[in-house]
Amino acid sequence: MLQGVKQFLYRSAEYHWNNIVNVGVHPAMPYIESRRTKLLNLLSLPCIPFMFFYCILNTIQGRYILAALNAITTTTSVLVLIFHKKRMYLSARIVLICISILIYTFTGVYFHNGAEYFLLNILFIVILIYDNKWVVGSLSVLVIAAFMLIVFMPRSWYLAPPVPVERVWFNVAVALAFVVVALSFFKYIQSDYQREIEQQRQTLVSMNKDKEKLFSIVAHDIRSPLATLESLLDMFRKGQYPRDDMEEAADVLYKKVAQLGVTLDNVLRWSTRSMKGIQTRPRHFLLAPVVTEVLHFFELIIQQKQITVELQIPVSTALYADRDQVSVILRNLFSNALKFSYTGGQIEVKAQITDEVVITITDHGVGMSPQQLSTLFTSHQHPGYGTDGERGTGLGLLLCREFAEQNGGVIKVTSLRESGTSFTLLFVKGDFSPEDEAAFN
Repeated sequence: MLQGVKQFLYRSAEYHWNNIVNVGVHPAMPYIESRRTKLLNLLSLPCIPFMFFYCILNTIQGRYILAALNAITTTTSVLVLIFHKKRMYLSARIVLICISILIYTFTGVYFHNGAEYFLLNILFIVILIYDNKWVVGSLSVLVIAAFMLIVFMPRSWYLAPPVPVERVWFNVAVALAFVVVALSFFKYIQSDYQREIEQQRQTLVSMNKDKEKLFSIVAHDIRSPLATLESLLDMFRKGQYPRDDMEEAADVLYKKVAQLGVTLDNVLRWSTRSMKGIQTRPRHFLLAPVVTEVLHFFELIIQQKQITVELQIPVSTALYADRDQVSVILRNLFSNALKFSYTGGQIEVKAQITDEVVITITDHGVGMSPQQLSTLFTSHQHPGYGTDGERGTGLGLLLCREFAEQNGGVIKVTSLRESGTSFTLLFVKGDFSPEDEAAFN
């Protein structure tokens, strides 16, 4: 019980302390300005009880002028917090620096109470919170002149009885402690700023990698329809289509242009969503419609290579993953299967529901050697040419593995030379029905 009360009091004190130290700091502030504001708060806070205590003590001891000056210093520290609260940052700095220079110079000259060391605090504050070299230079000269005035002026000038030596030593110790606090906090600012810069650098590196992936996806998804269009137009140019077949070919060409438009819309939509970095957003969805989209995407290539596609996907097969990323994976794997299949070959796309969803894409094409398999999902792979001279970039399979892992899935591959290749995908089982898919669409 007692331990719980202590923890509550500690958390409450910590909460209120953080609120006071961060007075005037708001999320829209530049990083350095927020830290400078916090530094002034941190230096002003202890001054309030410290100077208020000396105000009472000097009043009791009959040093009324010094007590009045202590009261002004206390009020100045409170004003700094108030100005910060009202976001009057320039006013807070001017009030703190100007009044402090005047008061510490006056008390140092006439009371010899060690106030010159408090001027050192002002000097450090000026250097830390201002960037303008003229402002820093002018105020520094003023503070240094005040410091030298206190040190070299005759010690016989008193407006009140001298303060005890013990008080002077205590004042000097407190002033130097403030210097240590200011420098320590500045060092913390610098290290924190460096960490912030490093974090931003890492974010930029990550975003650049994501941008490269997006470019590879865009290039992959646009290149295939464009290659088909190029092939059709070349056949038109060479007169390989009889006049009677021109109308049918024009209809095919129209469908491919329309398909390319849909592809561009999908890719641009997905790319726009990923502009701040590729993000995985899993949801429940049916697998069959995604596979249908993929097959429609490669429809003309399937016809040109006379590939037979065998589908075995239960209608109720559902995944819990990012639908767009799964679509990218399937497009890449099916594109590879088409690329390395011989004309008149066969590709099987199957799905099986167990504790998870198992998807296999199998071709009976050129296959791969053990050496190719060992480097397949690395940047050291050497993509080969397809059976019709198609050339890959080697980036597709890297994306497939990364997207599969980001969705809690696994990708495996088996292959034999001249026997074909089989890719297996394991994904989290979803909870979705055909009626849900229709309602969602």
